[in-house]
Amino acid sequence: MTRRPHLVQHVSANTGRNVFYVKLHVARKELALDEDSYRDILQRVGGSYHAKDMSISGLEAVLAEFKRLGWKPKPGKRRTPDSVKAQVRMIYALWKDLEPYVRSSDKLAALRSFVLRQTRTAANPQGVSAPEFLDAAQANRVIEGLKDWLRREKEKQP
Repeated sequence: MTRRPHLVQHVSANTGRNVFYVKLHVARKELALDEDSYRDILQRVGGSYHAKDMSISGLEAVLAEFKRLGWKPKPGKRRTPDSVKAQVRMIYALWKDLEPYVRSSDKLAALRSFVLRQTRTAANPQGVSAPEFLDAAQANRVIEGLKDWLRREKEKQP
């Protein structure tokens, strides 16, 4: 995949507005507004018949009006950052290297137990139950623990 910096720059500059456009269309659909009613609200509240011609404050005002009319925005889904996904892959790779040294018959349960022990803190006494739920700092702590364990096991070897 080739990078196109001019396109990336353009997309990032529009990202804020695009979020508003998406929310406007979702609200319109959920409020079951026909085209004329939608355009009337845009004109009355935002000062234009087209969302593309409005300022950010106009878009915010239209969204506030939709909320007043009963629209309830749903929170977006949280995406796991790619850096954490890479750390989770690293955890599984290190665990695979450690499998010959693990005495448990259920290797996945043993990994989850290790992750749970490594992530228990005073602030989070229950810990994290699986590598997929780790944040970056917790994943780093688990990776370092696995590396230390692997190093100790290799030192035992003659």
